[in-house]
Parts: sequence; structure tokens; C-alpha cells
Amino acid sequence: MDLLDREACHRVFQTRDARFDGRIFVGVVTTGIYCRPVCPARGAKLENCRFFASAAAAQEAGFRPCLRCRPETAPDLASWRGTSNTVSRALALIADGGLDGGEAGVDALAERLGVGGRQLRRLFQQHLGASPIAVAQTRRVLFAKQLIHETRMSMAEVALASGFGSVRRFNETFKRMFRRPPSAIRRRTAAGAPDAAAGVTLRLRYKPPYDWDAMLRYLADRAIDGVEEVAGGVYRRTVAHDGKTGTVEVAHEPERHNLAVTVRFPCVRAVPAILARVRRVFDVGADIETIGAHLSRDPFLAPLVAQRPGLRAPGGWDGFELAVRAVLGQQVTVGAARKLASQLVALCGETLTDPVSRVFPSPDRVAGADLGALGMPGARRDALKALAAAAQGDPHLFRPFGTIEEAIARLRSIRGIGEWTAQYIALRALRETDAFPASDIGLLRGATRRRGMRPTPAALLRRAEPWRPWRAYAAQHLWARSG
Repeated sequence: MDLLDREACHRVFQTRDARFDGRIFVGVVTTGIYCRPVCPARGAKLENCRFFASAAAAQEAGFRPCLRCRPETAPDLASWRGTSNTVSRALALIADGGLDGGEAGVDALAERLGVGGRQLRRLFQQHLGASPIAVAQTRRVLFAKQLIHETRMSMAEVALASGFGSVRRFNETFKRMFRRPPSAIRRRTAAGAPDAAAGVTLRLRYKPPYDWDAMLRYLADRAIDGVEEVAGGVYRRTVAHDGKTGTVEVAHEPERHNLAVTVRFPCVRAVPAILARVRRVFDVGADIETIGAHLSRDPFLAPLVAQRPGLRAPGGWDGFELAVRAVLGQQVTVGAARKLASQLVALCGETLTDPVSRVFPSPDRVAGADLGALGMPGARRDALKALAAAAQGDPHLFRPFGTIEEAIARLRSIRGIGEWTAQYIALRALRETDAFPASDIGLLRGATRRRGMRPTPAALLRRAEPWRPWRAYAAQHLWARSG
């Protein structure tokens, strides 16, 4: 919907149309508050409304978040993906703390994305209606508000977890934006909040439909012994961050369109980074209706999308871990790759005392390990060593970088990383929505129209051209079709 069409936007809010939740926000000039389309409050007159493409744009315009509809709980949709992959990559880096350094970090962020600082600011204004700094600050404040609402963390812990340098700065920012101290919100919502001693539980909202069963099957089929497990409809795994370890578990709340994420970690500062990984793995931010509508233009894909309308593109928990899995999976089955990964973890992974008892090894551990005990060809062991060395040399190796073509070329420069492996890493770890490992046997099988007439990778690439910029999601449907 064009946000310049004020009357159409106003009808969305009058009818509380949930289809636009996370896509547009309304600021009411008479109250100074901005809301989601699903807000239960009485709607304002059109002349008193201003409409925004993001919460950051509303806050940059001087509006404060509604305490009833809680904009921080809106689905974090990426409906503009495909019109600006640069913005998509930038948001992923911001979620990982890419602008914690303030305005000075915008130019560095732009450099990583292969654009100029002015162009990045222009793209953010065009697609989100706000500057990169405003987006980062809004995320920080709304995350703090969510922590206050949903946990019993102390205000000092909330300030640290949401990226504020001090409790004083946190209090000042909160009072300026909400016209009340953070403790006022805590008093209204503390009842029934989970005890912090049992872990921090937060909810990530998604835009339905969501094929949870398919996601769990994918994770269960690849679960590494000791590192992760799927049991009772819940995914659990170990977490390593900045030299510390803990656990995370993810459950589904379909009636509320939420994922319930429980983090048990010794440092509250790590909570945002861990939640960003959960969003990446479970593809929470996909605007699945928009993607499905685009892919359904192809008569071949249309019935596949109709059969699995909520199919997501699972991500990788950690870039290096995913890349190692990809190398181990070269020319072997999923089960064989899982067995090799479990052997690697047993060989050089860190041991814990939890039920999920091991942490996936770091690049340093893999680089220093004797991999001769792994039952695989020497060339693949050499590729693992080269991968570990590359990760040691560049801590940003598995973060968004330039265009997708540049990212693929960068990965392919590592010894033992071919086109299939690079595309797979880009799809799962870099979250490139247009990555497409066309030589994959499963994709070729899924794209077969007639028995015994499997297309060539080149033919499949030509066939997939209309699927851009969401070829990664088309790949998920082809894999599902191939069984």
C-alpha cells in the first residue's frame, strides 16, 4: 500500500486490519502517540493522523509508543525486501550491534555494504522513513520496553541488555519518550512476569502463516548431538557469545503468533544478540504472504506454495558453524553430515554440564585440532582448516557484505568452497533471500516436471529468474517437493 494514500491507510486502522500489522503505523497529533493497526483504542479522525512505514519514523517525528498496542511487539516484517536488499543487510547488521558506536558508525556500516554513507541514509529514508541512527535507537528503546513488560529483570539489567551505557541515560531516554519513568510501566505489568532466575523469556511475533512443523523437522534432522535437541515441540541448544556460554530454547505459541524464547545466559548484554540469532534461524521477519504471492505467479510453484503457505527459510545459528556444516555436507546425505558434525563437536567442542552439553567449536579450536579422526576425504578436512583460518582472519566473514555476487565471490575465494557451498552459506548464514544453490541434487529433483527429465543447473537458473528476489524461498518449496 502506498503510504501517500492516506484514506486507505486510515481505513486499515478503522477496521483494525491485522494484515498490515508491522507494515504501517499511525501517529495521532492530538495525543502525540503512535499505534499499530490492531490497537484497541478508539480511532482518530483522518485529519489528526500521520502514517509511517516504521516505528522509527514515527518516533523520529516526535510520537511516543502506545502503551496499549505496544509497537515493540509488532511483527518485525521485511516487506520491503527485494526493493532494497541493502536495507535488509543493514538491518541485520544493526540488530547485531552494527551502530552501537552512534552516528560515526553509519559510514562504516555503509562501507561494509558497498555503498556510500549518503546513499545508505537515502535508502533508509526511502524504505523506512527514518535514518539508520533513528532505527537503531528505536530498536533499543522498544526492546527495553519489552524487557520491562515481559521480565522481572532489574532496571540496571534492562539498561545493559538494551544497549544503554548507563542507567541514568536509560532513565532519561525513557522519560523523554514515554513521559514517565520505566518503573511506572513495571508496576503495571510485573504481575505474572517470569522470574529472571529461571531465565529471560521473551516473545517474538511473526506474521502468519508459519509452518512450525516443517521448521522443527528441518532442525531435528540436523541436530548435532550434545549441541542441540528437539523434544516435545521445543528446540534447545547451547549458546556461546564473547567467551561465555549458556542455553536457549524456543517454543511455539500459535494462538498468539509468537515464538516464546527463553535465554539462560550469564551476561544480560548478550540477550539482544541471542534474540537476533533466533530471528535469523526461525526466519521470524519474513513477510510470507508477499513472498508467497510473488512465487505463486509461476504456475509450477503456485500449487507448492498453496500446499505449504507458511514455509520459511531456516537460517544458521552461527556463520562459522553453518559453513562447517555445509562443508561436511558436500556430496553426502543430511544424516551423514549430521554424524560428521557430531564427531567434530566431540573432538574439539567445549563441554558443559547442561542436558545439551557441548558448544560448537570455534574457528580457533578447529584450526588447532587434528581432524584425521573424522571419516571424510582429506580435501574436505583441508577445506575445514582453510575455513577456520579465513574466519580467524576476518571476524565479519559471515556477516552481510556488499552485493550477493560479491558475498559469493568472497566465500568462493576460500579453498574448498565451491559454488554450491557458497550459495548455501549465503542462504542460511548471510540470509540472502535470493541465494540459490542451483546444482543441489534436491533442488534439481524438486524442479523435475517429468519423471526421468531432471533439469541441468544452468536450465534451473534460467527457470528461477522470475523468482527473484526470493529464490531462497522457492528453493525451500523445491526441497519440500523432492522429499
